[in-house]
Amino acid sequence: MNNPIGIISMQFARPFRREHLGLFARMKELGFDLVELLVPEPEEGLDASDVRKALDDAGLTIALAARVSLTRSISDGDPAIRLAGSDYLKYCIDLAHAVGAISVGGPLYGAPMVFAGRAPAPVTDAEMKAREQRVIEALSKLSLLANGAGCLLALEPLNRYETDVISTVSQAMRVISAVDHPSLGLLFDTFHANIEERSIPDAIRLAGNKLVYFQGNENHRGFPGTGNMNWPEIMKALRDINYQGPITLEPFRRDDDRIGLPIAQWRPPHEDESQKLIASIDLVRACAHMAEFQR
Repeated sequence: MNNPIGIISMQFARPFRREHLGLFARMKELGFDLVELLVPEPEEGLDASDVRKALDDAGLTIALAARVSLTRSISDGDPAIRLAGSDYLKYCIDLAHAVGAISVGGPLYGAPMVFAGRAPAPVTDAEMKAREQRVIEALSKLSLLANGAGCLLALEPLNRYETDVISTVSQAMRVISAVDHPSLGLLFDTFHANIEERSIPDAIRLAGNKLVYFQGNENHRGFPGTGNMNWPEIMKALRDINYQGPITLEPFRRDDDRIGLPIAQWRPPHEDESQKLIASIDLVRACAHMAEFQR
């Protein structure tokens, strides 16, 4: 296994602005092959041509992470909110084409819960079915646009505390099968899977060739190897399905355990984390290489 290793942009800065583009070269120096960039909001002033030049100069590839919200969600019952969700994902696809991104990933279905200020609430069977159909209908159209833009859409299940639409690989696979377009695949995040799946390796094998993007995260969002994830077994499962895509790290839980700290919120680094990032890459690559000998 020789998968490209990626790092999310908010490991270093959020929002990621023009003055941060020089960090691409630093990511490459640390050993990363790809940056996963949060799709910039217009007010953040990040120009696509500047991003592409900085990527080329650094020798990095890029994937985009969509930022859905309560006001832009293709699963919502309000037609105006669904339209805003579809328009937003079209913007993400256009940006992906402009910067040369391989994919647009995330909870593309929308409807975030706790971290968007919406507490979980009962949903009727009829509404569940309606949500499913809305998502399938929208992603069917968006997959055609993604295909024309030369990028993939990567559908990410989130844990039950962050969404009430798609939380498991089997749910995501149902949508992917219904859409049935090569531009739509699965984004697998081990952090969420650790909460929702009975077995992370089995869930990876269930995804099979529909897996197009992989986020290798610890159970506590720390650096790989500092939590309870079984990286040898995870890499073996990726090898079993012949996964060739990126393995991206998102270790943005900082070393801070003060009482009352909002751990779910992003916080900037307070120290140079370079050696921890290098060690994380080394661990992932070592486990990936060892997977070649596991039969």
